[in-house]
Amino acid sequence: MIVYPNAKINIGLNVLNKREDGYHELSSVFYPVSELYDILEIIISDEFSFSSSGIVIPGNSNICIKAFDLLQADFKIGNVKIHLHKLIPIGAGLGGGSADGAFVLKALNELFELNITKNRLEKYALKLGADCPFFIDNIPKYVTGIGEKMNAIDLDLSDYDIKFIFPDFYISTAEAYEIVMPKKSEANLLNLISQPIEKWKEVVRNDFEVSAFAKHPKLAKMKAGFYTDGAIYSSMTGSGSVIYALYRK
Repeated sequence: MIVYPNAKINIGLNVLNKREDGYHELSSVFYPVSELYDILEIIISDEFSFSSSGIVIPGNSNICIKAFDLLQADFKIGNVKIHLHKLIPIGAGLGGGSADGAFVLKALNELFELNITKNRLEKYALKLGADCPFFIDNIPKYVTGIGEKMNAIDLDLSDYDIKFIFPDFYISTAEAYEIVMPKKSEANLLNLISQPIEKWKEVVRNDFEVSAFAKHPKLAKMKAGFYTDGAIYSSMTGSGSVIYALYRK
């Protein structure tokens, strides 16, 4: 079985407060981006194995292995060979790792005919990471809490081209959350998103840009360059470092 875990962009990302357990309450709109994707192959095997190619993945473990272990513990599924060809940049704010984990859950559910409901898959995905549940349904959603509260929204950007700048450095999600300054938003992000896209530039913000742009001034220049080039809206996605822009087709 071959599947294609896709990236996402954040349209607005407000960090509202830090909880006692260390997680941050946020509000954001997650939008799936089919133009950017990894390639994931899973086949039934006598022994479990995981391999990867493409972009080098740091660390000794991988979210794909963790996803397999979750379902193996509860359903005693057979072994598989997992190969991940990594194309979505790491540390970019595009949710590539989260997508990989969620797509492994969905693929194993289908491969072994486990009949796990979407709601239960989302609960498994949350154990992998706060952004993972989004990729189970993989449609535009208004996301709150630590990422586990999601509501589908009617948002279609098919009339726009989405362009990206991929900086030659990555931003650690953990470090980004350590220095971000949480604050209550004066306006509801969902109301702001409902305004014409031409107005997003003035009202829809990503709170991580403040610290990221201070540390990496070239990111601010990239965003400004998109607007000079005629973009309707531009933002950093997630906690960085990728900058994207919307252009009317």
